[in-house]
Amino acid sequence: MGDHSDIVKTTTTTTTNNNNNNNNNNNNNNNNNNTTTTTEMSNMLALTHHSTPQPPQDLTMAVLGCGTMGIAILNGILTSLVEMQGPKPLQSGASTPSEDIPRSLPSRFIACVRTPETAKKVKGALWEHSSVLKVVRNDNLAAVQQSQVILLTCKPYMVRDILGAPGMAKALHGKLLISVCAGITVEQLEIALHGAVPSKDPDEDGRCRIVRAMCNTAALIRESMTVISATEPPLPRETETLVTWIFKRVGDVVYLPARYMNASTALCGSGPAFYSLFLEAAIEGAVAMGLPRAEATRMATQTMRGTTGLIQSGEHPALLREKVCTPGGCTVSGVLVLEEERVRGTISKAVREASRVAGQLGKNIQAATVVNQGDAHLHFDE
Repeated sequence: MGDHSDIVKTTTTTTTNNNNNNNNNNNNNNNNNNTTTTTEMSNMLALTHHSTPQPPQDLTMAVLGCGTMGIAILNGILTSLVEMQGPKPLQSGASTPSEDIPRSLPSRFIACVRTPETAKKVKGALWEHSSVLKVVRNDNLAAVQQSQVILLTCKPYMVRDILGAPGMAKALHGKLLISVCAGITVEQLEIALHGAVPSKDPDEDGRCRIVRAMCNTAALIRESMTVISATEPPLPRETETLVTWIFKRVGDVVYLPARYMNASTALCGSGPAFYSLFLEAAIEGAVAMGLPRAEATRMATQTMRGTTGLIQSGEHPALLREKVCTPGGCTVSGVLVLEEERVRGTISKAVREASRVAGQLGKNIQAATVVNQGDAHLHFDE
């Protein structure tokens, strides 16, 4: 009788354990399902909200209006990703600060264009990365729906049509939108998307977070100077790290308050044209005095590069000029001609004028107040 009871107890215990195991398995399955859902959600929202540490996640980046600047930024990112997969450099004895790497990095890319010619240009420039890059024509909405990071690189006059397209605001919900469109403010981008500037922070209503940046054509050789508009409230740390990482792929980065963006556009965005004009004039003068054009170009560009290096090392431009201008020498004679012709004032005026015009570029995205039944609404000027 005692033996039989022991068998019953053993059987009961075994059955109970099996039931517990089954319950645990069911709980684990439920937990796995919940984990999958959480991962998908965090992949969409981690860039726009403060979040707890998550495993590294791959992101998809869409580039809307992918022309020369879009190609340059994509090339910098893609090249850097390839470099990161290569051999790591040997550690030196000196301790140097390491770059912050975002937890989530783009690994898939969609370049959005309008014309077959631009599509061919993008494919030709980035053919080495075709395995992770898809080029699409006239399908911005689908590209945004598939992406978590959206880079707007179109001409300023195209912003309204792209962001104002039906369904675009919804497709961007909870995502990161980075604009490099000259002269277009964050407020104007909000108007293009929503018809008005929302009063709530993106963390509160879940809409896309917008970042404004200004880079220049030197991004083509990864030597751009990118200025990023600081936001209020500040960007979440992970978002700022990702934005900084993206633009560090094509050069140097600085954050400045929004009120400085037009001047930064003139200095950094227009700067290559100004400096090219000065170089061109110097080269022409040397050629007029008998120097072969190829040699004159090489000499002038290296001279400007060396001068830039000296100033970047801490030398003040005025002190550097004084050091070169020896009394009674040829340099001071040339500098006096530049001063007599008001070159200094002309260059400064050019930067000021470019800054003024930069502030006008967003005028096609304007808001007009319309009072309707006691409520104020904002809409586009036609």
